[in-house]
Amino acid sequence: MSDELTLIVEYAQDSMIKAINHLENELVRIRAGKANPQMLDGLFVDYYGAPTALNQVANVSAMDARTLTIQPWEKNMLQPIERAIINANLGVNPQNDGNTIRLFMPPLTEERRKEFVKRAFGEGEQTRVAIRSIRREAIEQVKKLQKDGLSEDLTKDAEKQMQDLTDRHISLVEKHLAAKEKEIMSV
Repeated sequence: MSDELTLIVEYAQDSMIKAINHLENELVRIRAGKANPQMLDGLFVDYYGAPTALNQVANVSAMDARTLTIQPWEKNMLQPIERAIINANLGVNPQNDGNTIRLFMPPLTEERRKEFVKRAFGEGEQTRVAIRSIRREAIEQVKKLQKDGLSEDLTKDAEKQMQDLTDRHISLVEKHLAAKEKEIMSV
């Protein structure tokens, strides 16, 4: 296979891996009944006028399966952190004791669990669309190479290789979604 074809396939594979990694990060943020400090990864706090990630201004840890504790490094950050949590609409009310903030995760109802599963499957669909888009772009690049003199056999082999890559990554998406659904729906 030519160097250009190899580059196209490697770039497509790297892009698909990035799409899977993005899905994994998004699935971690979807609540599954257990308190997980990563649930707050996308939360930004007003830190002296600059939006700053929560984990840059406080230590976030799981006290038990249903409780997160947030210990700010500066006491005057309690109010901005509390405000950010309320504005993020996470479905939890922060409990401020003057030193730390505690988040008590309420048990999930069946309806709420189904909502979270639906959200997870939405993320999965976005990832599948991204993977298919990567495949389409790679195949278009291969066809351009064919117009520039690449043999038909090499073109077919590259297209088959792209389809195999796509199928493998789509099945990874399905495995991640099945695991997340099982995690969310287990009581």
